Amino acid sequence: MKWWFNLPLYTQIAIGGLIGIVVGFILGENAKYLEPVGSLFINLLKMLIIPLVVTSVLAGVLKMKDAKSVGRIGGGFLLYLITTSFIATSFGVGIALIVQPGKGLESLLDHGETVEAAEFSFVEHFLTWIPTNIFQSLANMEMLPIILFTVFIGVVMLTLGEKNTLTVTNFVNESANIMLKMTNFIILLAPYGILALLANLVGTFGSDMLAAVVKFVVADYIALVLVLLIAYPIILKVTTGLNPVRFYRNIYPSMLFAFTTSTSTATIPVSLQVTKNNLGISQKTSGFTIPFGATANMDGFAVAIGVISVFAANLYNIPITFSMILQFVLLGLVLSIGAAGVRGAGIVMSIVLLEALGMPLLIIPILAAIWPVIDMGHTTLNIAGDLTGTTVIAKKNNDLNEAIFNSSNNPKVDTSSEEAF
Repeated sequence: MKWWFNLPLYTQIAIGGLIGIVVGFILGENAKYLEPVGSLFINLLKMLIIPLVVTSVLAGVLKMKDAKSVGRIGGGFLLYLITTSFIATSFGVGIALIVQPGKGLESLLDHGETVEAAEFSFVEHFLTWIPTNIFQSLANMEMLPIILFTVFIGVVMLTLGEKNTLTVTNFVNESANIMLKMTNFIILLAPYGILALLANLVGTFGSDMLAAVVKFVVADYIALVLVLLIAYPIILKVTTGLNPVRFYRNIYPSMLFAFTTSTSTATIPVSLQVTKNNLGISQKTSGFTIPFGATANMDGFAVAIGVISVFAANLYNIPITFSMILQFVLLGLVLSIGAAGVRGAGIVMSIVLLEALGMPLLIIPILAAIWPVIDMGHTTLNIAGDLTGTTVIAKKNNDLNEAIFNSSNNPKVDTSSEEAF
């Protein structure tokens, strides 16, 4: 079995998913006996949610350090992240509403939990985001109140200054590292948990679910491509006047590396070299925006949140109203900025999304099985977004050498080197 453990995790997940589908068809309804294995995996993921979200969001906010010291760079980049996350989620929701993944297949989930369609008032719902008792919110896994409370704590700590909060800051950063490591350990069980979950799903629901999955993947990639080829070039051209085609030629090493590794954090060294050698941006700007973007900028996941929200609503037969669409977009904005840039984070944050929407977790094994396919596109978009934002901020702060940016013989990037650190 040594060859198995030498395979990349996402290859293991893909193989586990395929075996689960085959086993589900073979065993039929008898596949239900594998359900406890899948439920164990889901419970372990749910165990991570609150500590992972609290520590990663708070650590991300604290990376801003002293607002006075980061000045225009930090504030401008944060505004960029908020804007692009909003745009990316809107594209995801819009394309999903056109493609309608899961539409007409509501009966597939009759075997599980059901969701009652209720009147939705955004104002009333917004008021529930403000926790009256944070411990009650923690106990009930009310994610939006928890996230907002966490962000508020981070802002207060920034106003106090790092010197006055050094102990808590170190604790938060160390806790975030611990939770990310724990996530990595639990994600190692994903191939086996997903095998069991998919076998049970296919044995129970049959092949119709696979057709819904194909529409989901198509909607996701269409939205990703539109953000990449429309939203970012417009932002770049309008704010800097630079040539978007030249820009994409310059950053292709980072995009290729992101596509093949599916992790934003692993691409940091490559992106730092790209900004210096191909874009002509100094460490003063890229040293902040690239690491911070790898943590906080998850435009690819923002797209996925939009598609997942519509997909889940269709499968659970929930009418999609304007106020619900607005809720999808706002959740995409909040959750995508709080998602960690590591493998497996998307699956965990998908559980957070469904919990926040009050929907059952029946589609999580489906999302987990196809995540390796869509996450390559998500990570590529994340990195392109980081570099777009870095270029915009550098240009605004006169920290971009246009001679290097426009050079036709830009140096190649050594993706095996960590010199950029």
